[in-house]
Amino acid sequence: MDDTELIERVGAGDKRAMHAFYMRHNDAVYSFAVSRCGNAELASDCVHDTMLDVWRSASRFAGRSSVKTWLFSIARNKLVDALRRRGKLSFVDEMPDIEDTEPNPEAAAIAAAEKARLHHCINGLSGAQQSAIRLAFLEDLTYPEVAEVEDVPVGTIKTRIHHAKQALMRCLEKGLRR
Repeated sequence: MDDTELIERVGAGDKRAMHAFYMRHNDAVYSFAVSRCGNAELASDCVHDTMLDVWRSASRFAGRSSVKTWLFSIARNKLVDALRRRGKLSFVDEMPDIEDTEPNPEAAAIAAAEKARLHHCINGLSGAQQSAIRLAFLEDLTYPEVAEVEDVPVGTIKTRIHHAKQALMRCLEKGLRR
């Protein structure tokens, strides 16, 4: 069942559909939230508040955007509200750990070093650039969808991603020269 069908069923009060939707998206929403605020507890609260809002408002989902865009927009708004309540709007992004399934120890060691270097380079990006990279490349949202989630023009997202890619390439190339 795709996300649109799940949301329709959630909107009709189907608890199993809500459970399936939650299981499908809770990790992504958590990663998005923790990347924006740097606080695991706040990110967990954001997931809870987001999913509660999905349950309450699914019947009003109009389909003007994708379900993922709608979901991440809710999460962003919940997080901004929580940060405002706490009196801070500082966004600190971190890249989630990605499990390496490579069985070869040498390849695993090389992959771990590359992962650490990439993690270091991504952490050097601004919060806005990190968020745009995460949504576009880890969550597979289109630039217009990322723009909708971030509540900025598409051109701003294109610029953020362009500059983020340039910064990542410079950082990664610098690491190769050492």
